[in-house]
Amino acid sequence: MQAAIEVQNLTKRYRNATINAVDGVSFSVEPGALFALLGPNGAGKTTTLSILTTTLTKTSGSVVISGHDIDREAKAVRRAIGVVFQQPSLDLNLTAEENVRLHAILYGLYPFRPAYKMMPLAYQQRIIELATVLGIEKELFKPIKTFSGGMRRKLEIIRDLLHHPKILFLDEPTTGLDPLSRKNLWEYLRHVRAAEHTTIFLTTHYLEEAENAERVCVINRGRIRALGTPATIKGDLVEEYLLLDAKDRRALRTELVHLAIDFSTQDDTPLRIALGRQSAPQIIQQIRTPLSLLTIHSPSLEEAYLEMVGREEVDGTLEIETPLPASIA
Repeated sequence: MQAAIEVQNLTKRYRNATINAVDGVSFSVEPGALFALLGPNGAGKTTTLSILTTTLTKTSGSVVISGHDIDREAKAVRRAIGVVFQQPSLDLNLTAEENVRLHAILYGLYPFRPAYKMMPLAYQQRIIELATVLGIEKELFKPIKTFSGGMRRKLEIIRDLLHHPKILFLDEPTTGLDPLSRKNLWEYLRHVRAAEHTTIFLTTHYLEEAENAERVCVINRGRIRALGTPATIKGDLVEEYLLLDAKDRRALRTELVHLAIDFSTQDDTPLRIALGRQSAPQIIQQIRTPLSLLTIHSPSLEEAYLEMVGREEVDGTLEIETPLPASIA
């Protein structure tokens, strides 16, 4: 099966820069997958995303999106994707619906019509469906300049889902959304993936949003630092362990030694058992000493990410990515 996104040795160096903003990055994304690109500010995420969406030229390497080379077939790439950038790109002089209608006409989805009521029924139904999901159906015909930042974010998402893109690029999509809107959006995106086999490429600072990704790529200083499933990345970077204690701690220690279960403890603290060859249930079932404390620590993707980025900050100051022009940031 052909990958939805295929990136090979992607490199970008800005003019007069002494280092690469993106330095030999390679990854692939399967059709219908949720792929998360993570990294601190200045890591190279925005540069990578801008190249993949044809708004920035690369220095070297190859990128194929939905079977189209971004250099030779940029127009075909743009027709296959939807992009929600971190910076707003709406016309404040238009109403919400007019912004969406303009986008639909520019994409060639529908011929120009001067009013909403003159647009095809399919357009009217689609925009109402999306606006209802995100909770702004009552504001569709109001001027954008009256919208809050969160409402403008919702409208951008509606606009870029309108044409049923094969690949949806989301750059911090839920920034500024309230918890209910975030929940509704992700429920709808799960529906879109299941019904239309849409591939989603996500950058986010809400790391819990990346927990459900099939693959996660962590980039820092322009290079890939980790690439794999969330479980693999968590397992490689953060230890899963048990915390145990008992009123008779000496008896618990003796039993663990007898069972050949390694543990660690400091001063008057609970016993810590790293989970590796044995699972938590396997260890717990062997213990006969009555326990007063039992805690299973399962690392989160956020812990793994912070562990990785923290190590690199200790090694040296992070380079700052060259800012993009406002038109493509």
